[in-house]
Amino acid sequence: MRPDDTCSPRDGEADTAAPLGGRSLVVYLGDGHEGWPEGSPVHALFAGRIGLAAMATGGNLPYRRLCREFGADLTCSEMVLADKLVAGSRAELPLLRRHASEAIFGVQLCGKHPDSMAAAAARAAELGARFVDLNFGCPIDLVVRRGAGAALLERPAKLGAIVAATRARVAIPISVKLRSGYQAQKPNALDTARAAVDAGADALVVHGRTREQRYRRAADWALIARVAASVDVPVIGNGDILTPWDLQTRLPGTRIASVMVARGALIKPWIFRELKQGRAWHPTLPERWAIMRRYYDFATEHFGEDERGQTRVKRFFLWHCGFWHRYRPYTEEDFRAAAPEPLIQTRAAAVVGEPDAVLLASAEASDHEIVWRRVLDRDYPVG
Repeated sequence: MRPDDTCSPRDGEADTAAPLGGRSLVVYLGDGHEGWPEGSPVHALFAGRIGLAAMATGGNLPYRRLCREFGADLTCSEMVLADKLVAGSRAELPLLRRHASEAIFGVQLCGKHPDSMAAAAARAAELGARFVDLNFGCPIDLVVRRGAGAALLERPAKLGAIVAATRARVAIPISVKLRSGYQAQKPNALDTARAAVDAGADALVVHGRTREQRYRRAADWALIARVAASVDVPVIGNGDILTPWDLQTRLPGTRIASVMVARGALIKPWIFRELKQGRAWHPTLPERWAIMRRYYDFATEHFGEDERGQTRVKRFFLWHCGFWHRYRPYTEEDFRAAAPEPLIQTRAAAVVGEPDAVLLASAEASDHEIVWRRVLDRDYPVG
């Protein structure tokens, strides 16, 4: 099954004026772009986009390809450790690969040393990245303990030094991933945003939670809007986008230029179609099975048909089942009833009724194994 052709990637770049609820996407995503004139390289890359956020594991190439088919304008690699890439690690280099359909593909880098971050950015540019994304938002303990990722939110000057060193080394655009802050009671996104922009960042990706909050609280889109109003580069908002109504209620009246979707895209890769069309799409059970099979086909093409390749395909497939089972056909009434809590933060209701619907909604690893086997054997309803 191929998703709706209107959301399939075309040759060249995605349309920045894709419809969303009857309005131009660029108009809907922020009410003022005077800081980055239309037609400039920065505008072309970062304004009016609905992108797939960089994610460890979930941002694998086959899944990015699937999201591109559903309309993701912009994609990004999984997080690449700059020190290891520069040292020649064979584990990092494959993460820089992109599929031909990824017209606007960036490489996300993480590290704490300005020289290695700059060198890694240069390597990414050599290999064809359209932009590099410097990750100062990663909350993972191992990364933070080493002084990288979100640890740098507490050191705006060091953060700025890394951006400046990278800016001096590469000509391609630089985006900077930030959180609202490190400590829950001390949001400092305005300070880190200014440090990044003053050092040469071309765009900011702002996740509306602190490192301490993780996913325990809803993303603060009011803070993202304040950041967007305080700088003269595109600000890309990130956090809790699951339905078209999230977009329609959070962005009007702001200068937020684009959005990045993370967990929402892991739950339903067709979210990009929904966000662009401004309405929900509830795929039938045969369509959901076909989407999973399409991911399997992409993953097999990427990892291989041999035993080693299929072992990797299965590992990624089962990992994705841990998000796919959370899909529910939410309506606008559900969205309004949950407000102000975003639906992605609420506990999904149990599914009853048709056996396949119950199976696909199961969180049990044993049921995910059944789903894997049925997809592999094409043992599912068609049409």
